[in-house]
Amino acid sequence: MPKQVAPQPTYRTLNWGRTRYRDALARQQVLVSQRMAGAVPDTLVLTEHQPVFTLGARPGADQHLVWDEATRETAGVEVVRINRGGDVTYHGPGQLVGYAFLNLAERERDLHAYLRQLEEVIIRALRTFGLESGRREGKTGIWLEDRKIAAIGVAVKRWITYHGFALNVSTDLRYFTGIVPCGITDGTVTSMEKELGTAVDDKAVAQAIQTSFWQQFAGTSPK
Repeated sequence: MPKQVAPQPTYRTLNWGRTRYRDALARQQVLVSQRMAGAVPDTLVLTEHQPVFTLGARPGADQHLVWDEATRETAGVEVVRINRGGDVTYHGPGQLVGYAFLNLAERERDLHAYLRQLEEVIIRALRTFGLESGRREGKTGIWLEDRKIAAIGVAVKRWITYHGFALNVSTDLRYFTGIVPCGITDGTVTSMEKELGTAVDDKAVAQAIQTSFWQQFAGTSPK
């Protein structure tokens, strides 16, 4: 009998643990190239960063840095300029970051539709913890009324997506006083822990996000 060849997976999830932002950015570039070449399937990466302020491509993002260099150095926060959409945001411990590497050419070549799908992933995941979240007109991200709980900023290269979203699970929200997060002047930033008033299981949140993500983008739940 001919040897059976196991089918190649059509998607996968990787967990990078805690990473420095610059290191994760370099690893993203490798994954983009691999996905572009068809060497890897659609991929969701979950990680958590060391403290960092990232400046997106939106004009004027620098003006939303509140802490000066000395204060940032004391707090142990890096500043990294990147090419994703959006303004300035914070990443750090207690925040679940998801980077998605999908081939939109095989789906819908519509970046706005993709952003709405990412938002839906987070909305559905939060609902499993009893948190009813949603969108705000004209603002990307996920909100509970005027309190932002998740930021989204993406980029594409030849229709391969990268960057992604950041969900505040048990984030130390004091770091957000060092910036005007995402340029928000009519709202605040919150976390799952703050909203629920209790500690949150990081692994349970990661599983909920992973399940919701692949239900949205692969039409199934990961095994």
